[in-house]
Amino acid sequence: MQDGRYRDQVKPGLEVDIIEKHNQRTGVTTRGVVKDLLTNSSFHPHGIKVRLTSGIVGRVQSIT
Repeated sequence: MQDGRYRDQVKPGLEVDIIEKHNQRTGVTTRGVVKDLLTNSSFHPHGIKVRLTSGIVGRVQSIT
């Protein structure tokens, strides 16, 4: 399982677990399919920010 901190590991169409901004303290994750990558850098220590097909935005915690 990959952790989603590297942009080249995250692609549209992949199923991922993300943490939304308001859930960062609790660690509650949301599962969905990547629609858009919102982080431009190749690495982010907290996870690449993505938009899911459902419209939810968050940082990738794991790639399933």
